[in-house]
Amino acid sequence: MNPQALIAGGGIGGLAAALACARAGCDVRLYEQAAAFSEVGAGVQLGPNAVRRLHGWGLAQALAAVAAQPGHLCVRNAISGQPLATLPLNPDMAQRYGAPYCTVHRADLHAVLLDALAREGGARLKTACPVRAVRQDGGSVTLSLMSDLDVEGDLLVGADGLWSTVRQHLLGDGAAVPTGHVAYRALAVQQALPAALRSQQVTAWLGPRLHVVAYPVRRGELLNLVAIVQGPPRGDAQDWDQAAVAAELQAAMGETCTAVRDLVQAMPHWRLWMLNARAPVSGPQALVNGRVALLGDAAHPMLPYLAQGAGMAIEDAAELGSLLTMTSAAALDVPLALSRYALNRWQRVARVQARSLRNGRIFHATGAMQAARDGALRLLGRHILDVPWLYAG
Repeated sequence: MNPQALIAGGGIGGLAAALACARAGCDVRLYEQAAAFSEVGAGVQLGPNAVRRLHGWGLAQALAAVAAQPGHLCVRNAISGQPLATLPLNPDMAQRYGAPYCTVHRADLHAVLLDALAREGGARLKTACPVRAVRQDGGSVTLSLMSDLDVEGDLLVGADGLWSTVRQHLLGDGAAVPTGHVAYRALAVQQALPAALRSQQVTAWLGPRLHVVAYPVRRGELLNLVAIVQGPPRGDAQDWDQAAVAAELQAAMGETCTAVRDLVQAMPHWRLWMLNARAPVSGPQALVNGRVALLGDAAHPMLPYLAQGAGMAIEDAAELGSLLTMTSAAALDVPLALSRYALNRWQRVARVQARSLRNGRIFHATGAMQAARDGALRLLGRHILDVPWLYAG
């Protein structure tokens, strides 16, 4: 019989895990707590490390149909507006790392994965199924749902996000902690913006206690803008889609340059969420216990300062699928395959988590640290912005 894979969570990580498990020959049952499969409207940057995995699943054409491929990353000082460093992205990334650098609307990437699952077969997807409990013995794992339904499988993948119920049953390590950073996000139709504000590249403005990032999504038709500022918590920490007051953000922009303030003012609507984090993964035991594995934000939540949250979840799924394929080819049992998944992933994801935390401090630097940052970027910009260990890994 094929291994029975249970997956908690139907976001990008959960769908990627379902696709990888189905391609590995598992019978997949996925349970999403929301009433419908959907993603909130925000952009995602996908480095070539993640895009290679999507291409490996046969999704190159589907991704190209919805994504943008920006030509450059330009980093600027948020106060003066002056450029600090530039990194060529496309086509350079494909030549260096075997896949392009893509920017995509989360809903579009989500739809690409859903469509691929439908074509692959072997997966049953259920909505309105919050997780209540998890238990396992030597031969199986049982997922208990709030509907009082119990489902049994050979393995369980907890891909239920930052506030993961599966993680708490597995590790019991409490909630993620607030970072003191608030992320504001907006989308605008490029043709509706003044010509000077339209862009087909990634631009990051770094300022004291804040930074702003703009990039195209949906084939370049939309401009995604994210502003992250340091400030007190507000609203529901677990709500990723809260209404934001534009005047609050405009006030937080302070003495930023005209280009930043004009972009912020031009956005038609703003949403916000509070950034929460965990310490970097400390070892393989933080990813797997017996027949239960954690994946994506449930395992290693990523702050958005290296643009790798979705990328690491996709990498997790690809590694998991590769090892589950071996359960029949090399007579590996499921717990051993999951153990190898944890061993193969924990150091890489911990490194990305640590670099993301460090980047957050550097992006928002003040005083002497800000001056040193700007000087280093001017002198060594391309070498600092390119990350071979990440993109080639």
